[in-house]
Amino acid sequence: MAAGTFKGGIHPYEGKELTKDKPTTLLLPKGDLVYPMSQHIGNPAKPIVAKGDKVLVGQKIGEADGVVSACIISSVSGTVKAVEPRLNVAGTMVESIVVENDNAYTQVEGFGVERDYETLKKEQIRSIIKEAGIVGMGGAGFPTHIKLTPKDDSAIDYLIINGSECEPYLTSDYRMMLEETNRLIKGIKITLRLFENAKAIIAVEDNKPEAISMLTHALRNENRIELKVIKTKYPQGAERVLIYAITGRKMNSTMLPSDIGCIVNNVDTMISVCRAVAENTPLIKRVVTVSGDAVKNQGNFIVLTGTNYSELVEAVGGFSAKPAKLISGGPMMGLALYSLDIPVTKTSSALLAFASDEVADMEEGPCIRCGRCVEVCPGRIVPQKLMEFAERFDDKGFEGLNGMECCECGCCSYICPAGRHLTQAFKQSKRSILNERKK
Repeated sequence: MAAGTFKGGIHPYEGKELTKDKPTTLLLPKGDLVYPMSQHIGNPAKPIVAKGDKVLVGQKIGEADGVVSACIISSVSGTVKAVEPRLNVAGTMVESIVVENDNAYTQVEGFGVERDYETLKKEQIRSIIKEAGIVGMGGAGFPTHIKLTPKDDSAIDYLIINGSECEPYLTSDYRMMLEETNRLIKGIKITLRLFENAKAIIAVEDNKPEAISMLTHALRNENRIELKVIKTKYPQGAERVLIYAITGRKMNSTMLPSDIGCIVNNVDTMISVCRAVAENTPLIKRVVTVSGDAVKNQGNFIVLTGTNYSELVEAVGGFSAKPAKLISGGPMMGLALYSLDIPVTKTSSALLAFASDEVADMEEGPCIRCGRCVEVCPGRIVPQKLMEFAERFDDKGFEGLNGMECCECGCCSYICPAGRHLTQAFKQSKRSILNERKK
């Protein structure tokens, strides 16, 4: 059977050989832990502890505020040193709780106690997921309890598990598929209890034969969970293109996956659902890939949320060369960093360090009308024409050419021989349009 795919996309150097065979290693924090109240899409959580308070592992320290928000949970025991703005991965100051680790790792009562998930009702499962602070761990950070609460549970017929990990260099999800196979499947089974008419599809790119083999064996007796191999191509993991590759269904930027009968979740999100619902363990850690040609000893680490990024660098033995570029996340959609004094959060998947910055070194020239950006665009829009409107700040024209359908994957910028900063311009136009809509 041919691997599922979509039109467009690119296949950059993967870089996964640097870490794909590196099993995860637990990294315990050395310094203070910093918990930003905004680690998700939606309203920031509200701090519910104050300076001087004692906290425990698994204790809620930030309460979800509003419909779309998520709780924040302490990953260590210790004392609250401050509640104050701190720098986050996006380079902005965010209200944060700072905890001095007592290194005792004293847990709240009931932490880690197994629970019979098969006796739980739907509302109980959703409530546990909400209180555990689980958000989409593929990068977007959408609160999972909201995603798992569509208008009509019975209308959902596909639960798609994103195991594609299409961003170059990242192998954290890959390692989770190998090392946490049973929890992954249990998390899917728990989620399927919410959607009685759904079957689950685990989507894995064909550059991960070991994960495909292991999951195929593990699923041999499962009648509601299947594995589907998809073509190795970026941005195969983007929600809209993944749904199309698996089901052939199309959606636009005004729709939710549930509008076409689908719910999409990341591999690590499903593992976190298992831990929360079946093991009474909230989301307090992430698996983070540390890689790039400026890193001494690349690897994958289990990291408690709140741990400083600089401790990741220390764990890999430092840099082999002075980094010209640091990125949190993948090189295509991740965020460039100017400081390592920021905390690991629920959406952290990687820290990459490169000895050269190819994008900064490239001189931007005029469009030569080659059309390559059109060929690779998964949104089937026309980047070269959109750029003309973006450069003129013509939001009306940008919207008229379906600019809001841009998923900001960066394929057009990557392929452009003139080095045009297409995606960056589109992000600014989209932000301007969305701000106008809020007025």
